[in-house]
Amino acid sequence: MNAPPATTPGSREAPDAAVDAALKAALAAIRLVVLDVDGTLTDGSVRYVGDEELVTFHVHDGAGLVWLREAGFTLAWISGRGSRAVEHRAQELGVRELFLRVGDKAPVLRELQRRLDVPPEQTLAMGDDLADLALAPLAFLVAPANARPEVRERARLVTHAAGGAGAVRELAERLLEARGLWQARARSGSGATR
Repeated sequence: MNAPPATTPGSREAPDAAVDAALKAALAAIRLVVLDVDGTLTDGSVRYVGDEELVTFHVHDGAGLVWLREAGFTLAWISGRGSRAVEHRAQELGVRELFLRVGDKAPVLRELQRRLDVPPEQTLAMGDDLADLALAPLAFLVAPANARPEVRERARLVTHAAGGAGAVRELAERLLEARGLWQARARSGSGATR
């Protein structure tokens, strides 16, 4: 399912100039990027080889996260699940704020915002399932294209790409573009895939 980006909750129409400018301004203010893992950074599949859980990440998403970190964004992952593969990937990408096996994500985000002194209007959260709706009052909510309908309806932005298939990269490009950093990155061609 490839839903076009939503610019207002529930919207599926192309943004007009005023809405696009407001969206760009909101994205330019973001300092803290909080991501769900399963269904957002991955396609949501769970696979096992013996007792070991296998998790597949998209290299384009990884590159986007590295670029955000290099641009000064704070990155956090808050997930209801957890595995050694997720811990390894977070470390590999330089994600310092990692919260796994979380039941209620809202208190974790509130405490992180307090500790980092980042208000909700400077926080973006991306998630795909009902548990991620708890983050909506605390952040600019973004959903991948394949998110649950209830999440897409509440999201202020819905990516064209699905979770685990470039949705986070698409978001990273939008954030960098809002700060005027994307064109230089795109022209330079710098940055290895991650």
